[in-house]
Formats: sequence, C-alpha cells, structure tokens
Amino acid sequence: MKALVLAGGLPQITLINELKSRGVETVLADGNDKAIARPYADMFYRVNIFDIDAVVAIARNEKVDFVITCCADQVLLVVAQVAEILGLPWYIDYETAKNVSDKELMKKVFVENNIPTSRHVVMAELDMEQIKELKYPLIVKPVDAYSSRGVRKVLNEAELHEAFDNAVKISRNNNAIVEEFCQGEEISVDIFVSDGKAHVLCVSNSEKVKDEDKFVIFRGRFPVAASEELHKKIEVVAQQIADAFNLKNCPMLVQMISDGENVSVLEFCARTGGAMKFLLIRRSCGFDVIKAVVDLTMGKKPQVVLSEPENKYIVNDFIYCKEGVFDRLEGFEELVEKGFLTDFHPLRPSGFVFSGQVNSSGDRVAGITVQADTLEEFNRKHRYIVNNVKVLDVNGNDIMRHDLLPDLE
Repeated sequence: MKALVLAGGLPQITLINELKSRGVETVLADGNDKAIARPYADMFYRVNIFDIDAVVAIARNEKVDFVITCCADQVLLVVAQVAEILGLPWYIDYETAKNVSDKELMKKVFVENNIPTSRHVVMAELDMEQIKELKYPLIVKPVDAYSSRGVRKVLNEAELHEAFDNAVKISRNNNAIVEEFCQGEEISVDIFVSDGKAHVLCVSNSEKVKDEDKFVIFRGRFPVAASEELHKKIEVVAQQIADAFNLKNCPMLVQMISDGENVSVLEFCARTGGAMKFLLIRRSCGFDVIKAVVDLTMGKKPQVVLSEPENKYIVNDFIYCKEGVFDRLEGFEELVEKGFLTDFHPLRPSGFVFSGQVNSSGDRVAGITVQADTLEEFNRKHRYIVNNVKVLDVNGNDIMRHDLLPDLE
C-alpha cells in the first residue's frame, strides 16, 4: 500500500513511522523542503499543500491508496476534499470538514444547538453597526487560520480596525470573526469519538505567553485545575458538539474558556491538538491517537481503552527564540539521560530564521516534556532544565527565551 501524507511536522514523523510499521509506503508533501518529517518518508514533494489540484495530481501520479494527516487543523479540510475527489477513504466527509474548519460555519452550528460560546459577528469588511451590541474587550481572528495566527485582543475601535485588517489579510477567504472576550482559564479538551460517543481523553490547561493582545501557547499542562462538577460539564459539552456536527468516529480538540463553574467554547476541530499534544494524551491516558487515525483510515475501528496517567504532572513546554538563525539545541540529550526531561523534540530545522517575535505557534523552535509526581519535584526539575539548556544560533550565541518558561504555580 502507499499513502500520501500532508504536512511535515513532528506529529507526521510519528504518523509516517506508524504507517511504515504496517508496511505502507509513504509519500510526504509539504511546502518546506526542509520539513523535519522529510527524512522519514520514502518520497517527498515540495508543494503548497493547500493547492487542491496539485495535491490531487500527486495522489494520482503516485497511485496512493489513501491521503492522510494528523494533528493539523486546516490540512484536515484538504485531505477530506482530495479524498472525496478521488474516492479514497477518510474519517470525515468534505462537507463536515468545512463545518469544523471554518469558524463562521462552526459558530453557526454552536448557536443553533445551544452550545455555549461568545457573542460574535463574521464580516469581510468592518461594519461598526453590526458589532454595536458587542462589549469590549473583543477578540479578532481570521475565520480559517490556525496556530493563533492573526488572533488579537482589542480594547478600542482604533485597535479593532488594525486587528481586523490584519485578520482579513491572513484569512484565505478574506473573512474575520469579531467576538466578545471571555475572562477565564483556557482549557484544551482532547476527545475521541467512537460510534458517536465522545470519550474525553485528556483535559489540560493551555498557558499563554504573557502579552496584552496575543494568545500564543507556551505550555500544555496536565492535569487541568478543575472540579469534578466542571469535568462533567466538559463531558456534556463534548458530546453536544459531537452530536451537533454528526461526528461518529474521529478525534476532536475542543478549546474552552472556564470561569471555574461553567465553560464557553472558543472553537474546535475534528483532529488532535498539534505539536506534542499526541504525546501528552498518550502519557495521560494511554491512548495513541495517531495510531487510531491510521486505523480509521485503513478501515479498522479503534478501541478506546484508557489507563492511569504516568505521573501526576505531565507538562509540554514550548521554546521560543530571540532573533537569529537556528543551528542546534544543546544540553537536552544529557538532561533526558539524567531523568530531568522525559524527552525533547526539535520543531524547526537548522537554518530556520527567527525574527525574535512570538506571534504564533509557528515561532517555536522545540518542545520538551517534564513529568513529576509533586509540584516541588516538577519545579526543581524545570528550573534545572531552564538553566542548563541552550538554543544556539549559527554564531554560537544562545537565542533561547529562557524567560518564557516559568515554574508551575
């Protein structure tokens, strides 16, 4: 068999290895010829993976048995469309993929099905009359972007105009959503739907870089700080979403805001969280989401069997950089050997140019996992890690933003 894999990030390395373990030949397509998953695939095409015609041409030329991705938001829609054009298997049809990838369509379904979400307006051009009932602060975001690109918090009309113009430029269909800001803690809920039942796999906190108007994640923290009652409400909302979008067998990621008693849904997608989330899920409940996606695509129904977490605290931290040209990571392997780090994963290839800005998850250079059974043990390990690793540029300078990795509280 042969598979066309779209996107060449960290999760796709694991996906390619899973496919190859089953005897499947892998063709990788990505827009970056230095994609970190490239060395793992049998064949590589540099292509804009959002160019449907180009992806269809590759699939036909290579005579693939299926097209697949994992943990990638908007790429899900491409796979669904290409699979439908070519009559290939995929776990979600194109029409449903549109509803779960476009924030305008998604919010419409939320409102129609009484799923809690913030008041909002979708526009191609900013019309103050349409949003006169919305209260500041407001959130502005492109309707179809990902990785927090173009997401801004605004406090007044002048900021709104600037953020809206930027969001529309980023959006592929030139639309932006303006919504009321919900105060609270952001919760990331990973789910696997089996025969229509939403099984909650992992509930974690998404901690953001401290910034007045941007929302870039630097940490995924398990377990979430939530009461048993709040956990039950999360499960209810997860099932509401699966029912409203008629999802039968697929992964889901739901991003929520909680005030400690109730939740409001920011957005969701029929996929697993990106970067290292698949590892956090596996370590917190024993479920292998990437293996499950391969099973679904190859016609096998995964069994949702969950286990106890490996440790009380399981944390993915993401490392950002100052301005410079990335060369290598230093000190990480030694800390894995000493037991301070569970693992680390480069997210960008050598030679990647960092601007020094932290605008989206695309600005990460690497991710690490730290595990412990007490808060004190975690912070002891974490402080040692932050003080003993470096991200070196081509001139040998440490460009790591050590200041963006605080202790757990």
